[in-house]
Amino acid sequence: QVQLVESGGGLVQAGGSLRLSCAASGRTFSTYAMGWFRQAPGKEREFVATIIWSGGSTYYADSVKGRFTISRGNAKNTVYLQMNSLRPEDTAVYYCAAEKFDSGSYYLVPAYDYWGQGTQVTVSS
Repeated sequence: QVQLVESGGGLVQAGGSLRLSCAASGRTFSTYAMGWFRQAPGKEREFVATIIWSGGSTYYADSVKGRFTISRGNAKNTVYLQMNSLRPEDTAVYYCAAEKFDSGSYYLVPAYDYWGQGTQVTVSS
């Protein structure tokens, strides 16, 4: 089992920045990748970014490419999401997720085995 806890959400004005953190505990050595998803009210949960632990490859949704950066801590238990140039449409609950094996579908919700409780990000116009 892997437990994930997000932090760093909050209220920010459009154009501002936030940095989300996700702390993992438990059997983190079995993690293949960790990602961020978000869910706005009335919408489905959507992929934001993911990082592959071995090699550090990163992937982003087109909507955040060039504005968001996913990174990992030195130990295999922390992942970050630096969000710059935030827009009102970025408002959502942001979830950290861990994938145990390479599913080949890192952008899909079912590919991930563990989820955090989420942290609210609100961007005002």
